[in-house]
Amino acid sequence: MSSSSSSSSPSLRAPARPSSAVHPALVLEAGGWDDFALIDSGHGRKLERYGSIVVDRPEPQAMWTPRLPDSEWQRADAVFTGTDEDDGHGRWRASRTLPEAWEMRYGPARFICRFTGFRHVGVFPEQRAHWDWMTDRIRTAGRPVRVLNLFGYTGLASLLCAEAGAKVTHVDASKKAIAWARENQVLSGMEGLPIRWILDDAVKFAAREERRGSKYEGIILDPPKFGRGPKGEVWDLFESLYEMLRLVRAMMSDEPLFIALTAYAIRASFLATHRLSAELWGDLAGRLESGELALVEAETGKLLPTSMFTRWSAE
Repeated sequence: MSSSSSSSSPSLRAPARPSSAVHPALVLEAGGWDDFALIDSGHGRKLERYGSIVVDRPEPQAMWTPRLPDSEWQRADAVFTGTDEDDGHGRWRASRTLPEAWEMRYGPARFICRFTGFRHVGVFPEQRAHWDWMTDRIRTAGRPVRVLNLFGYTGLASLLCAEAGAKVTHVDASKKAIAWARENQVLSGMEGLPIRWILDDAVKFAAREERRGSKYEGIILDPPKFGRGPKGEVWDLFESLYEMLRLVRAMMSDEPLFIALTAYAIRASFLATHRLSAELWGDLAGRLESGELALVEAETGKLLPTSMFTRWSAE
């Protein structure tokens, strides 16, 4: 069930100083599992199976021609219509009576999927490339591990890291997302695991942690391109990311394990986040790598890029 990376791509290592050199991409491939499959993609759409439910929704990066005929796409149980942006104004059109929520599983974690106006259903399957990578490091650390999950959404990464042995602090500005994450914790039977659920603006929380001298061995960030905190705080990735990554560096312990940053749906290159991370984390001895997360189509093995990432680990 582990994800794979492109074996021909050379690794990117954090330089002592920011580097202006152009590095080749590292592609992290995330295949399906029993409860998920990427069936087809093309013409700005993707066809996926979540549990027993097949959904058709926008994917602007799928610029090619779909493999399957229209008749196969028309068999989807639910189709997302409207905007392809994450503004919450879209609608789902069902071809049959569907449940409002249904269960899925990944490893030890069980979680609930729902149709949302943001074209998401509560899980980003390509993130399994990070989930496996982080949990492997936690299990083999041989020492206590504290993980901070910023912009934690429905909590899959938090649950998997906690089950692997970490003490987790999960932060999200959405009350609904926190409630959903806690629901997933109960469903997984993980109520006894050490997870703190924090409703707060991620930047403000991180700034307080810096002042308190709080430290973490692992930090996860999956920020939106734009968002608002519970008190109206504004997050703009291009304006806010520098300060957030500075705070991340300040919160790393003396024996750090990993940092994972993912960015979706923004008009920027992974080279931009790689160079910024090299500037702010360049004194950390280890491996800094950047590139793209990609889903693997079940029948063809072809890749659908979904997001860019930058991550660091102690090697």
